Amino acid sequence: MSVLILGATSRIAQSLAHRYAENGQSVFVAARDAEEAAAVAADVRVRTQGVCASGRFDATDFDGHAAFLETVIGAVGPVEVAVLAFGDMGDQKTSEADFEAAHQVIDVNYTAAVSICERLAAHMSDRAGGSIVGIASVAGDRGRQSNYIYGSAKGAFGLYLQGLRNRLFKAGVHVMTVKLGFVDTRMTFGLETGIPVASPETVSRALFEAQRAREDVFYYPRFWRGIMGVIKAIPEAAFKRLTL
Repeated sequence: MSVLILGATSRIAQSLAHRYAENGQSVFVAARDAEEAAAVAADVRVRTQGVCASGRFDATDFDGHAAFLETVIGAVGPVEVAVLAFGDMGDQKTSEADFEAAHQVIDVNYTAAVSICERLAAHMSDRAGGSIVGIASVAGDRGRQSNYIYGSAKGAFGLYLQGLRNRLFKAGVHVMTVKLGFVDTRMTFGLETGIPVASPETVSRALFEAQRAREDVFYYPRFWRGIMGVIKAIPEAAFKRLTL
């Protein structure tokens, strides 16, 4: 059995790869930049003495997703756990002025995620087991003017995962929706916030444990569940007047 981690250039994904390899599972890491994915795999092998292969994954090459999954299975065996850690926050102002930019954000965060998830769902259903971990965002819980393109794509992905979880439950396949708050990554670099920022290492530890516990919806840091509960409870008549 193996673990597939998509979006290997993120620090969360890299830390997760180490954790699964240390746990004795074969790992396949993939990213759009094949050379960087190979470097991540080499680092995992050296530090853990575990099995870690790599490959190129182009999220928006929808027609190539089936062949990609076959490559993964050929390299490390049937996929037991798949973690979707790729994403593109984009720039809200650019997306407002140029639909092509908005289209890219939507395709990476939603369309591509659904495409590969459907192939993983078929693979795991045939084996009557497995775990799909989709990293969404608290930004998808309510639309805000500052990031509604990205937020809407992540929100749609979260809703998709909810339906997929319902569909795959009887097949014995676990689907976990991860809603991350602020994490110290390249996507949030330079972002000013008064809310504590989690490190990729603490996030990966929490995700690893939550996946093994087969949680359904996982907010991290945990206090974000309460924060978003308050934000979602604000009446729309008042919410639309806020600058968030």
